[in-house]
Amino acid sequence: MLASENRTFKRWTKRIALRREFDERAANVLGNGRRHAGRTKKKSMKYIKSVSVLVCFAGLLSFAAAPAATAFPDVKDPDARALAAIAQMTDAERFQLLHGIMAIPLPLPGFRAPPPGIKVTAGYIKGITRLGVPDIFETDASLGVVNPGQLRRGDVATAMPAGLALAASFDPELAFRGGAMMGSEARAKGFNVLLGGGSNLARDPRNGRNFEYLGEDPLLAGTLAGEEVRGTQSQRVVSTVKHFALNDQETLRHTVDVIITEAAERESDLLAFEIAIERGQPGSVMCSYNLLAGEYACGNDALLNRILKGDWGYKGWVMSDWGAVYDASFISKGLDQESGEQIDQQVYFDQPLQAQVQAGRIQKSRVSDAARRIVRSLFAVGVDVPPVESTIDYPRDALVAHQAAAEGMVLLKNDGILPISGASKRIGVFGGHADIGVLSGGGSSQVTPFGGPPTFVPLGGQGLAAIFGRELFMPSSPVDHLRSAMPGTTVNYYTGYDLGSAAADAAGNDIVIVFATQWQAEDADHASMNLPEGQDALIAAVAKANPNVIVVLETGNPIKMPWLADVKAVVEAWYPGQEGGAAIAELLTGTINPSGHLPISFPMDENQLPRPNIPGLGLPDGTSIKIDYFEGSDVGYRWYAAKHLQPLFAFGHGLSYTHFDFTQLRLTGARNPEATFTVKNAGPREGAAVPQIYLISAAGKSVQRLAAFSRIMLAAGASQSISVSIDPRLLAHWDTSRHRWQRESGTYEFALGASAADLGERASIDLSAQTIKP
Repeated sequence: MLASENRTFKRWTKRIALRREFDERAANVLGNGRRHAGRTKKKSMKYIKSVSVLVCFAGLLSFAAAPAATAFPDVKDPDARALAAIAQMTDAERFQLLHGIMAIPLPLPGFRAPPPGIKVTAGYIKGITRLGVPDIFETDASLGVVNPGQLRRGDVATAMPAGLALAASFDPELAFRGGAMMGSEARAKGFNVLLGGGSNLARDPRNGRNFEYLGEDPLLAGTLAGEEVRGTQSQRVVSTVKHFALNDQETLRHTVDVIITEAAERESDLLAFEIAIERGQPGSVMCSYNLLAGEYACGNDALLNRILKGDWGYKGWVMSDWGAVYDASFISKGLDQESGEQIDQQVYFDQPLQAQVQAGRIQKSRVSDAARRIVRSLFAVGVDVPPVESTIDYPRDALVAHQAAAEGMVLLKNDGILPISGASKRIGVFGGHADIGVLSGGGSSQVTPFGGPPTFVPLGGQGLAAIFGRELFMPSSPVDHLRSAMPGTTVNYYTGYDLGSAAADAAGNDIVIVFATQWQAEDADHASMNLPEGQDALIAAVAKANPNVIVVLETGNPIKMPWLADVKAVVEAWYPGQEGGAAIAELLTGTINPSGHLPISFPMDENQLPRPNIPGLGLPDGTSIKIDYFEGSDVGYRWYAAKHLQPLFAFGHGLSYTHFDFTQLRLTGARNPEATFTVKNAGPREGAAVPQIYLISAAGKSVQRLAAFSRIMLAAGASQSISVSIDPRLLAHWDTSRHRWQRESGTYEFALGASAADLGERASIDLSAQTIKP
């Protein structure tokens, strides 16, 4: 670096350092929510502009050989440190950060194995030790630290329940704890990037990957994803949010072109990501496979540059999903890093990108900006402090998984049979491999659990299909746990494969519990909402033979229930993780009071959906199709409300062994409304309530939108007043012509209730017009 350049750079670095105190305040404000962050938005934009000027300056510096020492080791500000590091990098070092391998020795033709000595994991990028930039070790992570294909011999991790189970808890504090637990285990294993933070909305209840995500509502999904990210990063491990954006079906996920208006995407899927990013400040965002309006999401200028980095002021880096890059020009459209480079047709962000830069078709400053964003996130999260591989306290971490399973199970129906009393002397348990364990979803999120070897049921296939195409049962047997919980009761297990003998066996028991499973996985959707393998017939047969039937569902999505009227109780346990068998037994016997609420509507059948048939299902891989999200922002419960449809079970529905009264709803605050109400446990035992507030009328227009929620534990007879803030964007619509959120003046009516279909007290407030910048 020339002496004059060095002096100028130091002056700019000092300016950044002087803003350190403000930057820390702004980060804390953003962590507390949008309501307070709005007060500093103007200052934040000035700060971002200052950083942008520095980035341009650093990018224009010559790509010269760098000094040997790390620059400004005493500077703690991540922006200043990143700029200092970038200024001292060589050409090769900058490009080195922009692409990484999939460090898994897959048995695929032409697949290059990772270098010797690199641990098996989802992604690896070599760091720059002399500048304090660590090697990047990325692990799949939505539900725990993944051991891909069990190739790291003997390596286990705490297996959390499905994302839908976490969403069903409506518990941001639990999301933070789960994220922190997974982050601590990742760091103890030597990983520093966790590929979690799934924020895609459940637009279709047959999507094979819904079980990883957090439901159909942007406020719920964004809040929980943000807290999970925040928890992970509290352990000095970078977290992502993914898959950005509108990757809402797995069928033809590489070639489906999503058509949706800007207003609709801003008010639904993008809002979930926006809230998650505000709350969690993730170090990275992973872009998705699909196309949006004809442009791949990982090379989409409007999505990545204009919205994510421009409107939202996102400071971190954008990594691709594995195999989602098709051209070096994607870097100009907002992508910063090519992941899993062996899967792409070539390593676009290596030689092809260098050639484009040398030809002047891509600016050097953009390469510097991409590298700076990566380094900045590593410094901001504290990843540059090397992890020390250490012993993990798995029994302690299992408590988090157990809490998540307990809070996430949803009691859908109960005709007085639950909890099971000690008077039952003979219980017959049927199906679901309940003697072995509990089911998990398949794909890159599948965790090898602590607590004993899992049981695999192979489904066939070669290569990746053989690795991911198998049902995994966590070693937590509901039958064993029921026997332990009810020592004076005989608990018999029957496979239920033969319907004739199943009916006879059912008749000889006081109570029958049928475990029904629906295995779902990444890269595949279900054609229907039926239970597979004749399980509907099994439930119908035992219900005809015995009037006291309880159904426990281990599913990754809603299902149809043709037998619903003939059974006494239904529990949705989702994929309950390594502690699932114990939690199910505790709920059935009353040790746990159920408190989960549906984060996704259960339709009557496929005919209630916007698209009764999944677009492209059955077409060969690589087929290009378009999918029109004509329902816009009316996702899930909002679709049913708009079309005056009654689903089987509504969003937010969930029963308890006690009952709650929600009263005294009041609204205050002319600019940023707050709701205050009282919750009383009017039942016989302690339990957790999940009151929900819905906007039902906006300036004379009928709507339905979750505006706020809370979760509170109350003793029998106890009551408590609760106040919740309402995000102003939830009361507005996106004005495309003015590029802003717009709230109309008028009367806004809200309803307080236990679900989208169970609304009680109403209250209204008159609000003036308000504009909110993106």
